[in-house]
Amino acid sequence: MSSPSPSASLRPNDLLTFVMAAACGIAVANIYYAQPLLDTLAAYFGVGRGTAGLIITMTQLGYAAGLILLVPLGDLLERRRLITVITLVTAVSLAGVALSPSIALFIMAALATGVTAVVAQILVPFAAHMASDAERGRVVGRVMTGLLLGILLARVVSGGIADIWGWRAVYWLAAGVMLLQAVMLARLLPAEPPQSKMSYGRLLLSVLALMRDEPLLRRRILYGALGFASFSAFWTTLPFLLAQPPYGYRDSVIGLFGLLGIAGALCANLAGSLHDKGHSRLGTGLFQALMGLSFLLMAILPHSLAAIIVGVIVLDLGVQGNQILNQSAIYQIRPDARSRITTAYMTCYFLGGAAGSAGAAYLFQIGGWLGACLLGMALGVAGVLFWLTEPTQPAGETNTAGR
Repeated sequence: MSSPSPSASLRPNDLLTFVMAAACGIAVANIYYAQPLLDTLAAYFGVGRGTAGLIITMTQLGYAAGLILLVPLGDLLERRRLITVITLVTAVSLAGVALSPSIALFIMAALATGVTAVVAQILVPFAAHMASDAERGRVVGRVMTGLLLGILLARVVSGGIADIWGWRAVYWLAAGVMLLQAVMLARLLPAEPPQSKMSYGRLLLSVLALMRDEPLLRRRILYGALGFASFSAFWTTLPFLLAQPPYGYRDSVIGLFGLLGIAGALCANLAGSLHDKGHSRLGTGLFQALMGLSFLLMAILPHSLAAIIVGVIVLDLGVQGNQILNQSAIYQIRPDARSRITTAYMTCYFLGGAAGSAGAAYLFQIGGWLGACLLGMALGVAGVLFWLTEPTQPAGETNTAGR
């Protein structure tokens, strides 16, 4: 379904697109700062690696809760004000993480951070709403590039800062950055009227109706959940692999591995172009296959640094390319319900991620790196098998969405 053309005053120019991309990256980075620090946090709080892995799981569950409870408000309230308020609350929750005296309180504050970090998922449909049909894939690709770079650079930044000033400094700095971002967004984002007049309760229930009524949304949800489960399985267990022999790396070095995923983030623009040119289906199959192949390589050569590096790059290419195609397709379904569509898609996406991180942490404890890689391979194979069932023209997808 095509959307009405946005007014010229709302169309995102290059500067506004850049600001929204940067804001998405900074917001979503908050849920990834802990990943390269897991071994350090486990030692600091005196807990096992499986318990430390719960930090990632609970943060992602918090993000899923925020997607359900907060993101639909983007269709109900004025988005600029909503984004500003949630950003301020994120700063408070990050300060709570920095002050945590125990692993239990750390996890609770991390859960709250996950809930409010969903401001990024209000910005993405906001950008998609402002873009015209012909440029939507490009705009979503650019904004998502910022979001993905935030995910990747978060690990580098947190590892480096933790090595110099300790892990608490990571979260104090993050809280300060979110305060500055709230001020900037309040000044630069355009005011835009709400898209719905439903009550909050009906708004939440309508998310389920969208999932029931839109087969394209259901299909893309499954692609996304499988992809992010594999992504989270990898990044949750990689610090454990790299902290032990033969690697024995420090937090800062482990964090640098996030830079390897820049190739995947830069793939966002390519994936957006594939969507706009009508090659979404072909690209989806390719990106799904890359996920499984990356784990196969790393399972065969777990002690080869070159294999791990190539695996990181290939996995990120697959996951991020798949994500752009998914979001570019689903934002064509119901222009008046883009925030609720985001809720449906991203809630399942992060539930998949939480399951992947929890499952991989458990399998690493009983089967080591091979156990985590087998999980990742199984998820990739499942994605390819599901893709093979996709018709040439998925129900609900227009010619511009993919073939």
